[in-house]
Amino acid sequence: MEILKCTDVEKVFGKGANQVAALNGIDLSVEKGEFVAIVGASGSGKSTLLHILGSVDKPTKGSVLVDGVDIGQLNAANAAVFRRRKVGLVYQFYNLIPTLTVRKNILMPMLLDKAKPDKDYFDHIIHILGLEDKLEALPNQLSGGQQQRVAIARSLIYRPAILLADEPTGNLDHKNSKEIVDLLKLSNRNLNQTILLITHDEKIALETDRIVTIEDGRILSDQIRG
Repeated sequence: MEILKCTDVEKVFGKGANQVAALNGIDLSVEKGEFVAIVGASGSGKSTLLHILGSVDKPTKGSVLVDGVDIGQLNAANAAVFRRRKVGLVYQFYNLIPTLTVRKNILMPMLLDKAKPDKDYFDHIIHILGLEDKLEALPNQLSGGQQQRVAIARSLIYRPAILLADEPTGNLDHKNSKEIVDLLKLSNRNLNQTILLITHDEKIALETDRIVTIEDGRILSDQIRG
């Protein structure tokens, strides 16, 4: 089942002589349950692509379908709701709310919708991520690796169509980086979670099933591993 489809996606910043093409004709298809790395140097366009896939920004041209919805056609309010319910986002710097407990940080997307979480699914996620004894702690009482685990749990709580991880290990040491990548792999296998991992680290990219390389706003290569 195709969960993501980008067709001739372009993104241009600026006007006239100052125009810069960040993305230039991106065609990309991702099936449900794939674990894909998107790699490229700084300025290659991978972060711009992430923002568009996460409905944070809109393409200048082309279409992006996530779970059958053309997200480029959503207005700001609908895009925010779609992002909360259908797109899990994990960033380098966690973005946890410091005054809320781990439990409330994880449940925040559902609390915003006044939705009732599935207790069995919640328990399953925190078990996979090893957070059972941290639920009443505040973020500043956790290590960097533990905070990133909470961010991953929050991204999974709505069973998103796709999880976008933007350099999720960039702020962690080697040991914690490996643990986070292993946990993403576990989420991919045990929950059949579709994951796009944005990274410039080739070693991390090699942990995924497929590597898409972007250069100068274009897909340079698309390799299925194994």
